[in-house]
Amino acid sequence: MQTIRLFYKDPYQTQFEAVVAETRAYKGKFQVRLTQTCFYPEGGGQPYDTGTLNDIAVTEVHESDGEIWHTVAAPIEVGETVYGQINWERRFDLMQQHSGEHIISGILHEMTGCDNVGFHLTPENVYIDLSLPLDIETLRQAEDRANRYIWENHPIEICWPDPETLAAMEYRSKKELTGDVRIVAFPGADRCACCGTHVASSGAVGQIRLLTVQNWKGGVRVEMACGKRALDISRDWMNETLEISRSLSVKPHAAASAVHRLESELAAAKTRAAALEDSLFAVWAEEYAGEGNLLLFKDGLTPDGLRRLTGLLTEKRKGRCAVFSGNDQEGYKYAVGEKDGDLRALVKEMNTVLNGRGGGKPFFAQGSVQAAKAEIEQFFAGK
Repeated sequence: MQTIRLFYKDPYQTQFEAVVAETRAYKGKFQVRLTQTCFYPEGGGQPYDTGTLNDIAVTEVHESDGEIWHTVAAPIEVGETVYGQINWERRFDLMQQHSGEHIISGILHEMTGCDNVGFHLTPENVYIDLSLPLDIETLRQAEDRANRYIWENHPIEICWPDPETLAAMEYRSKKELTGDVRIVAFPGADRCACCGTHVASSGAVGQIRLLTVQNWKGGVRVEMACGKRALDISRDWMNETLEISRSLSVKPHAAASAVHRLESELAAAKTRAAALEDSLFAVWAEEYAGEGNLLLFKDGLTPDGLRRLTGLLTEKRKGRCAVFSGNDQEGYKYAVGEKDGDLRALVKEMNTVLNGRGGGKPFFAQGSVQAAKAEIEQFFAGK
């Protein structure tokens, strides 16, 4: 006898009693099949429920060959009566995300004709892949419409239409379906074939926030959040904004403009610093002009600074110039150059001996080593 799926009769039911109909070992774990269950198995893009059976943890729930198998932390005997309790906070969160995805996908389909070609729902993130390259303004309009639909608190309709009714019905589906088809309808927003659990009315979704958008296989991938997830994310972002505004001594609504001002000031300061650094590098280049190989240690240089200084040195000196910047604890960045030289063998050996990495052109290379100053000096002493 196939397991009775209580989650379809009432997705808000959290507790139930059942009898263990079958047990099995699977990949080193214990699994049980029950006469009935509230535990939703992974499917339709929605993750499985978790919870307990007689206080034994249910860690996964999967469907195999039409049967629902519960992975449990300890064995349970066939014929034993069990008391099941699902993790309602997890289930309701997944219901909010899944229902919200239907609403926004249906509205975007009506607005633009785009199709939802991928749905990724995890306990942490929700992504929908859309077939058209939608712009930010279109997504914001859809977000506004979706939230109005939620606040109007429309009841959700779920049915299993017969083949004739199904054939005459318009609904979203990513593939051709056979057998019994479950249709989940959000009247005025969406109608879609779906096997997942959903809230009873749109108001229970709470809110929808579209968070990020990126180009994806000719369309876009949109990250979204609904309900408490959306609230938590908005709260986290607001806390970040408040922290930034306090650091910059501005009102929260002025934080972005203050950051842009700092970016401009920082860019100008970097330009001035680079000019001063170039002047100092020119002095050093004159100071170290001459012949023969040169090994220098200079504090506080960035990789770009090492590149520029080494370039000037190689113009003023005949021989190899190696410049290092860093410390014994964190390691050293380096740049090595020699006009018209071939440093490939040297750099390869140096990276091997001094636990380094890097490379470049035959006459110039950059990278880093995890070695002490004395070890670097010893390496170059014989070169």
